[in-house]
Amino acid sequence: MSNKINVTKVFLPRLEDYMLQVKRAFSNEWLTNRGELVLDLEAKLKEYLEIDNILITNNGTIPLQIALKLLGEEGEIITTPFSYVATTSAIVWENCTPVFVDIHPEYLTIDANKIEAAITERTTCILATHVFGNPCDIEAIDTIAKKHNLKVIYDAAHCFGVKYRGKSIFSYGDVSTCSFHATKLFHTGEGGAIFCNDPDLRHKIYYTHNFGHNGPEDFYGLGINAKISELQAAMGLAVLPYISYIRSTRDSLIEKYEKKLPFDKLKRMQIRKNTDWNASYYPIIFESENTLLTVLNALKSENIYPRRYFYPSLNLINYVKKNNTMEVSEKVSTRILCLPLYKGLSEKDVQLICKIITSFV
Repeated sequence: MSNKINVTKVFLPRLEDYMLQVKRAFSNEWLTNRGELVLDLEAKLKEYLEIDNILITNNGTIPLQIALKLLGEEGEIITTPFSYVATTSAIVWENCTPVFVDIHPEYLTIDANKIEAAITERTTCILATHVFGNPCDIEAIDTIAKKHNLKVIYDAAHCFGVKYRGKSIFSYGDVSTCSFHATKLFHTGEGGAIFCNDPDLRHKIYYTHNFGHNGPEDFYGLGINAKISELQAAMGLAVLPYISYIRSTRDSLIEKYEKKLPFDKLKRMQIRKNTDWNASYYPIIFESENTLLTVLNALKSENIYPRRYFYPSLNLINYVKKNNTMEVSEKVSTRILCLPLYKGLSEKDVQLICKIITSFV
């Protein structure tokens, strides 16, 4: 196979679609500071996602940092060890302390039944990840947070378009965040978004993302630069009309995987009930790490490069305090593999991937 197959691939709109938006920015002679294209994209995303608030940002990590700066109070943050490293690094970066709680073995999200045992007098927030677009146990987490007067931040980086109980997944928690990185379902090249239902907190988030400005000569408080550019917004405006097509092609690929993979020897992630999932990633779990590594090497020999999302378990990385063993996360992280999934992946490619996996499990 001559062409390299990665776990995902950027979707590029037609160049003329992108240039049409870029010309708007050039005509306005305005490239940053929330110009016409940024405002247009926010309006269109509100409509598509069926939400009433969104603040788009220059990447998907800084919304987590802003949320932690405003809500974390340099305290202990209960979080998941099974996520992309940005979830943990944002906690440490904001001088907070991650306190890991193990994951549910089927849903792969934080196990809500284990959260209360980790709460101390220093706990300020729960930062939970909707893993691969699969919602956390939102009701249980909300009940615990209210009982202990904690804030809830959801890392919803993978969740563009996901609905839970008929509402956008971004409607839940005190703050939700999303990534618009180039490899995500919807993207702006680099980018992200932050969602918040409380008007007062939303105001703080807004000025914090713009250096704390209150007009050109005054400041509400401390801030940072999280503003997205007009050129990034141009990409988002060019990509958004293709979202239905992107999602349908991914659904079709997953159907092909489902028909051809040997699930008597592999395990799927269980999607939580009442979820309209977005097919953001396609993870499979092997019976052992040895089998995974054998399959991984066989795939690489055919120029196919899936990813070990998420490995290692984040409680094991070198800049966090080693506390309790996260038995489920540590086991899953050694045995899970995300298979290639993107528009442009052919049925022939899927057949080869499935054939290789089947021959070694």
